[in-house]
Amino acid sequence: MQNIEEIYKQYCNTVYKYLFCLTHNEHISEDLTQETFAIAIKEINKFKGNCKVSVWLCQIAKHLWYKELKKNKKNIPIDELTEEIQTFETTEEVICSNEEKIKLYKDIQKLDEQSREVMYLRMTGNLNFIEIGEILGKTPNWARVTFYRAKQKIKEVNKNGE
Repeated sequence: MQNIEEIYKQYCNTVYKYLFCLTHNEHISEDLTQETFAIAIKEINKFKGNCKVSVWLCQIAKHLWYKELKKNKKNIPIDELTEEIQTFETTEEVICSNEEKIKLYKDIQKLDEQSREVMYLRMTGNLNFIEIGEILGKTPNWARVTFYRAKQKIKEVNKNGE
């Protein structure tokens, strides 16, 4: 097992990017990144190596973010997400106005948790499928397929007018 300083140097940026995708706030992401590594230092002996270190750290970070949301009893505002949206594949042609962006994010909220995470990481985090797979503890191909299927579900819902 690497020492915590090496782990910090290697994964700090990954954890920060992941948190920024969730929070859309630079300061909160920085604070939660530091808190993530503080917990990792305390809990390092409990890490069994069943997953990659980056996955373990991102899970800690995600739980801290959810704890923060509960504490403040707030949700991520949709308008913050739409301001951060990055273009992706052919769906960018469909998204033309704020109203359509809000509709898209409402549709994303209807997806299962893993599909939602992949969509947010790809769209707002501007992460590639290798990075998404690493963060979620899956393969890049899994991330690519999950993203594609989520897009198809959203297109199907819109085609059927649901």
